[in-house]
Formats: sequence, C-alpha cells, structure tokens
Amino acid sequence: MNSDTIAAIATFPGNAGINIIRISGDGALEIAEKIFVKNGSKTEGSKLKPRYLHYGHITDQDNKVIDEVLLSYMKGPGTYTREDVVEINCHGGIISAKKILETVLFHGCRPAERGEFTKRAFLNGRIDLTQAEAVIDIINSKTDSSHAISVNHLEGRLSREINEIIEKIMQILANIEVNIDFPEYDEDQITISMAREFCSEVLVKINKLIETADTGKIFKEGIKTVILGKPNVGKSSLMNFLLNENRAIVTEIPGTTRDTIEEYVNIKGVPLRIIDTAGIRDTDDAVEKIGVEKALSKVGEADLVMMIFDSSRELEEEDEKILDYIREKKTIFIKNKTDLETRLDLSGQKEIESEVINISVARNQGLDEIMEKISSMFFQGTINLDSQLIINNARHKSLLVNAKRNLEEVLKSIDNDMTIDFVEIDLKEAMENLGLIVGKSVSDDLVDKIFNEFCIGK
Repeated sequence: MNSDTIAAIATFPGNAGINIIRISGDGALEIAEKIFVKNGSKTEGSKLKPRYLHYGHITDQDNKVIDEVLLSYMKGPGTYTREDVVEINCHGGIISAKKILETVLFHGCRPAERGEFTKRAFLNGRIDLTQAEAVIDIINSKTDSSHAISVNHLEGRLSREINEIIEKIMQILANIEVNIDFPEYDEDQITISMAREFCSEVLVKINKLIETADTGKIFKEGIKTVILGKPNVGKSSLMNFLLNENRAIVTEIPGTTRDTIEEYVNIKGVPLRIIDTAGIRDTDDAVEKIGVEKALSKVGEADLVMMIFDSSRELEEEDEKILDYIREKKTIFIKNKTDLETRLDLSGQKEIESEVINISVARNQGLDEIMEKISSMFFQGTINLDSQLIINNARHKSLLVNAKRNLEEVLKSIDNDMTIDFVEIDLKEAMENLGLIVGKSVSDDLVDKIFNEFCIGK
C-alpha cells in the first residue's frame, strides 16, 4: 500500500452536469471530515457511512462554502485502488471543481499523477497489467468492436489464458528441478515427454493469439487510410462523404487542399483513420508544393491508400505517376464522378481495371462497395468478439512472439537430445516473457511508461 494520499479531478473540468473530485489513500476520510459540512456542522468519520451518498457542502480553509455536493466514502480494500476512497460530486464547471481540489490539496494530500489511481489498483493487486492497459483502451475506444475487445481484457480473459500457461510451465520446471537435484530417480524421459506435449499444445494457442494481433491493431488504432489523387478528383468530397460532414473545404479550384486533414470515422464497425491530402501535381506554388510532399510522405505510413480517378477526365500523366508511387501499397482504386459523361479509359492499366470501384459522391453512391472491399482486404472470415480472444496491444504481441521462440527452442533441444538443462533455460525464458504480459517482475520504468499514457484522474 502507498502511504501518501492523492487527489485529482476525475471528470473533464468543463461545463457539465457534475464534476467529480477523487481522493485515494490513508488520509482520504480525514480530509473529508475537515472540509465536508453536513446538516450545518463538520462531519466525523462515524457519520460518513461507507458506500452511501451524503448531501452537504464543501468549505474552504476559511470555512467559506464552495459548493453543495454529494460525497461518498468507500473503505479499502473494497475499492478501485484498494485504498480508502472519497469522491466528491459537485456542480459542473471549472471553478467549483478547481476550488474543491485546491482545498483538498491544502489539507494534506498531493496531486495525482497521470493514471495514478489505476496504477495503484495494479500495484495493490486489484488488477494485473493487461487489465490496467484495458482501462485506457476502453477510454480510447472508437468503435463498439474495439470497446468489446478491451472489455474482454478488463474482465481478465487474457490474464487467465496467460496465467494458466505460466502455471503449467512452473509445474514442468518443478519436475526438472527434481530431476537435476535427484538424478538417481532417472525420470528425465517422463519430464521431457511432458515438456514436448505441453510446448506443442501451447504453441497452437500462442500462434492463434499472435494471428489476431493485426486485427486487434486495426480495431484499436484504425486503418490508417490516405486519400490520394491529382487535384480536383474529389478527394475532399470523398472524405466529407465518409465522415458525413463538411470537414474538408471543397471547391472547383484545383489545389484547394494545401495540408493534410486527419479524422477518425466508424463505418459499419470498422474504424478508419482517414487522411485527406493535397492533390498530387507539379506546381510552382511553394505552399502547395509542401502540401504535395507531405501527402507523398503520408503514403509510406499508410495501411491503405484510396486512389481516386475522375471519371469525367482522361487518364493523365499525373495519374500514372501516382500509380507508380503506390504500386507496393494496399490500394483501393476508385472512379469518382460516374454521374458525369465518362472519358476515363483504364484499358491500359490491366492490373487495376477490374478492381476499380465506381462511385458518385454527388449522388451518395458507392460507400457500401468501398467498405466491402476494405473488409475483404483486412479481415479474414467472421470475427466473433464474444467468443474470440483478440490481442490489440503491440507489447503483448512482442512478448508472445518471444515466448513462442522460447518454446520452439525447447522442442529443438528435445529433438536434438540436448540435456534437460537446456530445456529448463528456454522454459524459464518463456515464463518470464509471458509473465511480463500480466505484470509479473515488470520494471518500474515500464510501469511508469504505461500509466503515463492515462489521463490525470484515472
């Protein structure tokens, strides 16, 4: 347990129905007694019944009323942090919440660091590291799918899977220790047979988890999608069409878009991180030239390129240059303005002619075909988020890959008739890598790095 007491505003400190100031630590109740007035008098600890909402007022150090509030006191260890927790619900607005927090800090606690409440929940054993990381993933979820994956992790599904594997490794390691310490029992072959069977079974599970990582990354971060094309083909119109709002300026003047515009959109459960770019062309305009260079640089970072042709214009040298530039990227080819007379001839581009999707942003036609294409490019088969455990964290994937490598080394050692000591070394390394996923023996630096991604108050 931590000895100091922390406090922070747990809600967004702006205009809203309520704001919540959260206090956690040994001194939480004592601070509440000093500042909370109920029925005209300061409270004593015995009057603040745990897990009840108490109506009253918060007063500052000069006993001046700051706001009327609802206050709750929750006694540890049955709390989020496993410490005593007080939450003060005041009226929404910047001033009340700020003044109450200042008063709380005046009476003997310090401001919470980013993610420190969840960090204490982890350090005090209420949740493990995968569950702590799931908290921030839930907060940052942009689709129902990414939220469902994170909720599964918060409920401990990944933790249970990993911990079961670790427990089995520990059993095998215990047998190996017996074999090494008491060789007269000569049970090496039994233990080696057990290790071989275990590694073969677990590698199947780990491979399945690793295979889900790309899908999990997409649901968590979105498909980084760059809209590319020469000027005035409808790139900004397509972005507005996908977003269902006028986010990008659209005119008939070529070169209107000078900088990249980036937005998230959830289309049929698939998150897209869309980047609208300047039209690609040779130009003497210094500002537009910077925009073109920036657009091309975004292509290298993209998971997906949407290249747009103007159906009403002939194929031009600018189109062909773009085609050459994106040849190695996953690309959806889109022919826009199909409501106009068609002049575009792609018969010379046999590799893409049959792949082109015809759309008309002006008539709101073609979105379903685009989304079906994205689904076929990035998702294989049906994903059942209720039953399938999906990895959505790059750290988890990296450690699973390391553990997989360790277990494969175990099987190699067994096949090459190496001594049981080699099996032991690789099993221990596999256990360590898996343990890092759930937070066993994790370094302070890594813990700090993870929780620094949280907001203050969580």
